[in-house]
Amino acid sequence: MMENKKTRSPIVVVLGHVDTGKTTLLDKIRGTAVQAREAGGMTQHIGASFIPLDTIYEIIQPLADAGIIKIDRSKFFIPGLLFIDTPGHEAFTNLRARGSAVSDIAILVIDIRTGFQPQTFESIDLLKSTRTPFVVAANKIDRLPGWNPNPGEPFLISYNKQSLTAKRALDVALDKIIATFYEIGFEADRYDRVEDFRKTVAIVPTSAVTGEGVPDLFLILIGLAQRFMKDRLKLTLGEAKGSVLEVRRVPGAGTTIDVILYDGILRRGDYIIVGGRKGVIITKIRGLLIPKPLDEIRDPRDRFNSVDSIVAAAGVRIVAPNLDDALAGSPLYAIPGDMPEEEATKYIEEKKKLVLEDIAKLIFRTEKDGIIVKADTLGSLEAILRKFKEMDVPVAIADVGDLDKEDAIHATVVKEREPKWAVIILFNVGILPEAKEIIEKEEIKVISDNVIYKLFEKFEDYLYEYEEKKRREMLEALTYPGKIMILPGYVFRRSKPAIVGVRVLGGKIAPGNKLIREDGKEVGRIKQIQSEGETVSEARYGMEVAISIDRGVVGRNIKEGMILYVDLPEEDARMINRKFLEYLTPDAREAFLEFLKIKRKIKGFTWGM
Repeated sequence: MMENKKTRSPIVVVLGHVDTGKTTLLDKIRGTAVQAREAGGMTQHIGASFIPLDTIYEIIQPLADAGIIKIDRSKFFIPGLLFIDTPGHEAFTNLRARGSAVSDIAILVIDIRTGFQPQTFESIDLLKSTRTPFVVAANKIDRLPGWNPNPGEPFLISYNKQSLTAKRALDVALDKIIATFYEIGFEADRYDRVEDFRKTVAIVPTSAVTGEGVPDLFLILIGLAQRFMKDRLKLTLGEAKGSVLEVRRVPGAGTTIDVILYDGILRRGDYIIVGGRKGVIITKIRGLLIPKPLDEIRDPRDRFNSVDSIVAAAGVRIVAPNLDDALAGSPLYAIPGDMPEEEATKYIEEKKKLVLEDIAKLIFRTEKDGIIVKADTLGSLEAILRKFKEMDVPVAIADVGDLDKEDAIHATVVKEREPKWAVIILFNVGILPEAKEIIEKEEIKVISDNVIYKLFEKFEDYLYEYEEKKRREMLEALTYPGKIMILPGYVFRRSKPAIVGVRVLGGKIAPGNKLIREDGKEVGRIKQIQSEGETVSEARYGMEVAISIDRGVVGRNIKEGMILYVDLPEEDARMINRKFLEYLTPDAREAFLEFLKIKRKIKGFTWGM
């Protein structure tokens, strides 16, 4: 088949911690583009905003007018920039034959006031794993002390208008960000000070609210693309390749898929291959839909235009039959309608195999004991599974979609065999009614969130609580250390059994405990404990109670004012000394260590060492 080489637009994704201004910044980028002179050329696609080169010229023109840069339009070869409008994790699926992320470049948004936060590090890990170059938007400069906003102006121009106080506040905040980058192995600096963009992360101070720094951000993005991505951005106008961003039901069209097209040309009548929950889906395109330009998108009567073909890089909604089980995050391959039958058959088998292999790595059901992970997209599922693998957490079921009855039943089986891993992890998905009934009845642990780092925070909290509970249970099964003093003047019976008043000086005592003196000699067992005339099952540190001692004789083997200790069985004492010493209360720990000293004085007694 004839192939025509061109250059496509770089695909840009925005990442960062919650509430750093990612969405606001993307909205400001769109708004700035709309306000530019060539705004009519900008079309908001499904899940993406395409900004053509002419519009970008208008946005960065103030930098040229100020003499900061020179613009030579003859040297620009990319048609524009395509911003993915989707949560960052979903854009980082590796489910593509060429093994790279959907995005070509990323904007990492950091709140300049708070610096690095948990999802900042998570985003950098994703960028490193996909080898995606990125630029940092140090956002919210308008909230720095003393900052005087200059809406829409390039950062360098606005910065020069600021007071010394505002400049100092910005410089200090940037230094902290730069220092953190250095700690994690990156060189970073303010973009106008960077000499080699291949070795140093460029930081652009921005305000998503005022638009300050947005021209500078476009300058860096287009500069990086122009300088370092020429080979990567070569477009083959052959078979289309893409990634499914979202699967949705549309009235009058049935189930459709929103796709980011990153290579080739897609035509109505082409066949497409995508991953589905029940295997590979092969279906014929009935329609290709793209929204109207932004100046018309508010029209609720007719938001989409039907087109015969579309060229990468772009976002497009595909209308085709049999897409109900399609998976968000799946790779997409197209088979041109005019491809010879023999060639098409070979191509289909090759791509089916790729799709199946990719999906099989993520979607699986086993009989092993492990957690259950359900996510909204393959991209999310991949990011979550990668993290659990790093944590050595066994996964029994990994799937896309809501938790169903079969998942819930499996969790109950795991609870019987390995209760620690009877956990259901839900990311951006729900629970079907039958499944909900089972997990509520069986009290299965469910951890749910729509932010990945929060999901893992909750899981780590669960593991800590589970281990603490197990330790408490194991400790409760052991004989607990205890130390008491026989209170002077509170001898109620001298023998058979001796009944005396005691104060618990450390740990606790319970009926059945053997008691020893400070010289190591046994004085008998506790038969009963009473507090204010009521029989109790134990007495803890600080309590004053009456106890009966079966072989105790006041005046012979026990005396008023005497200190007694609970005589721990050898195995219990060994276990406490090796595994549970730090989990004893301070008073119980002190009593236990004193008990060990007593035992070590006994000739030949070494087990407590």
